[in-house]
Amino acid sequence: MMTMPLPALAIIPLLPPLWIICQILIATHNGATTNDYDDGASLKSTTTTTRESVGVQLLVFSALGALGHVGTHRLIPSIKYYMLKRGICGKDLGKKGTDGENDYIPEALGIVPGALFLICLIFCLVGFATNHPSKLLDLNSALLSICFMLFLGFTDDVLEWPWRYKLFLPSVASLPLLCCYEGSRSVVVPIPLRSYLMNDGELTAFARILCYFVVVDENADGSIINLGLFYLVYMGLLAVFCTNAINIHAGINGLEVGQSYVIGCAVLYHNLVEIRADSLSRENHVFSAMILLSFLGVSLALLRHNWYPASVFVGDTYCYFAGMTFAVVGILGHFSKTLLLFFIPQIINFLWSTPQLFKLVPCPKHRLPKFNARTGLMEPSRIKRENDCELVNMTLINLVLQILGPMSEERLCIVLLAFQVICCALGLIFRYNLAQLIFD
Repeated sequence: MMTMPLPALAIIPLLPPLWIICQILIATHNGATTNDYDDGASLKSTTTTTRESVGVQLLVFSALGALGHVGTHRLIPSIKYYMLKRGICGKDLGKKGTDGENDYIPEALGIVPGALFLICLIFCLVGFATNHPSKLLDLNSALLSICFMLFLGFTDDVLEWPWRYKLFLPSVASLPLLCCYEGSRSVVVPIPLRSYLMNDGELTAFARILCYFVVVDENADGSIINLGLFYLVYMGLLAVFCTNAINIHAGINGLEVGQSYVIGCAVLYHNLVEIRADSLSRENHVFSAMILLSFLGVSLALLRHNWYPASVFVGDTYCYFAGMTFAVVGILGHFSKTLLLFFIPQIINFLWSTPQLFKLVPCPKHRLPKFNARTGLMEPSRIKRENDCELVNMTLINLVLQILGPMSEERLCIVLLAFQVICCALGLIFRYNLAQLIFD
């Protein structure tokens, strides 16, 4: 079976962010050249210097991401043999009935990109802290949270923690982020809902009840609600969701890393658009871009080894590492609500899986699709209920197979990643074009 060329496919989501980085570098060069012959006010010179600094930082961060990619790609072949030697390996359940069904594939190789990512981030710390000393605490807390989740994921791959620990420990890992969070705890109320809070300059009965728990800003005519402690709880739950949402939307070669790579490209694009526009939160977006450029570099290298037919498994190590990375940039970058726009497939998968996750419907240990050795195609997997009737496992992967019919594992992964790209694009369209219709 001929496989799809991964490099050609993988470069597509990365092209828009790379294009904006080139635009920022060109604008930086042109601005610096103009400033050499400009005798205008010092404010213009300061602005130009700041832009030049950001352009240089993005170039350095991109170079570190490229080095992380090369290091990860070269290190994985060596580390996977150590994993096999120590018995940290498993069989590919999607290859039953084929010649490779008894082959052992090394697991938990997410530890390699995770370690290289932390090394890149430590080097970034030196340059970033020099230009943004106020963000040093944020960077240290980010390192601590990601390192904790990387450790948790690796121990889970080795020891197989129960689900109750997987739900609790990400909340603990998010505490360093929440402790140093200094952003707003308020949310903007959508225009159609504001009449339920204030009417003719007076709080409604519903708003008065709400004020026992949160603060409705009367001066803003009910357009802003300060959630206070509840906002911190929301961000803690966001960390839990991000880590586990990627973990449960998995089961075929390339999907865990592929979806994380696409989400990372979308978030990076959002950061670069805000940087190019000189938004008030530019420093936060530079911080996020710094983290994501290294993350995308190591993830793309891992994807080359995890793509169908996979020579390594990423394990929970990568899923937790990737999920916490997104939680870090969303929380410390102060765009946690925008981040959820890029998790639409994961939200759909979670909602569709709810009956099985909460044991309302029998839930087996593995819900991945079934491989039909006769046709060579993946089919929806089923589970028998007490009355002997069969129920299709409730995951987005099986739902796609129900709708589009059986397909090869590689094509199934491409379809799911294409859906991820479309959803991320729709999220960006909503953020920059449709949000003005709902929010001021």
